[in-house]
Amino acid sequence: MRRIGLIGGMSWESTATYYTMINRAVRRSRGGLASADILLHSLNFSKVVELQKADRWDEAGALLGAAGAGLTRAGADCVLICTNTMHLVADEVARLARVPLIHIVDETAAALKADGRRRPLLLATRYTMEHGFYAERMAAHGLDVVVPEAEDDRAAVHSIIFGELCQGEIREASRRRYLAIIEAARQRGVDSVILGCTEISLLIDPDKLCLPGYDSTAIHAEAAVRFALSDHAMDKAA
Repeated sequence: MRRIGLIGGMSWESTATYYTMINRAVRRSRGGLASADILLHSLNFSKVVELQKADRWDEAGALLGAAGAGLTRAGADCVLICTNTMHLVADEVARLARVPLIHIVDETAAALKADGRRRPLLLATRYTMEHGFYAERMAAHGLDVVVPEAEDDRAAVHSIIFGELCQGEIREASRRRYLAIIEAARQRGVDSVILGCTEISLLIDPDKLCLPGYDSTAIHAEAAVRFALSDHAMDKAA
């Protein structure tokens, strides 16, 4: 079993979900008392958010990159950034970590394409929805990503993530708001929904939507387990 390095804490609510999902998948595969070989560097999220708000992405990349390099020195065979938004600095993290970085956008794109999806709705932080890094990487996989059309809907998605989900708050009114946004997008012709923030699955069930849902957290965690348990993992990630 290869050792999985997690850069987490962004937020710790979703990092706990990663830890649970990865270990459950390893147990299903290996049985008995098997669990994953994991190293976790949990960052202080308030520091990361401060850099996000100030548009200091170079510093954020250095911060996460240092965490990735530390995981590599400690013996990690791969690195995951346990959040969608901070994949904005994934190239820098991969450069400093010097081990395969399992990219959440690529893995989510592969899941969508395997099911024949072409025009997904993206629900995420405003950084992920409005910055070009996510849509451009999805476009390279042949996917046309759509975000909520109304600015106040995008603002609501973002504020619910940071103001509630990242702080462990689950509100029925927020669930209804998300579902209404998804329904509006369905009427615009999208064919699926990406839960593109690792906390969103705490609020809505991707299997109980009006469109096929794709939980990026679960997809990312499953990719890590495939890497850890595959004899050819290093070749696949190269």
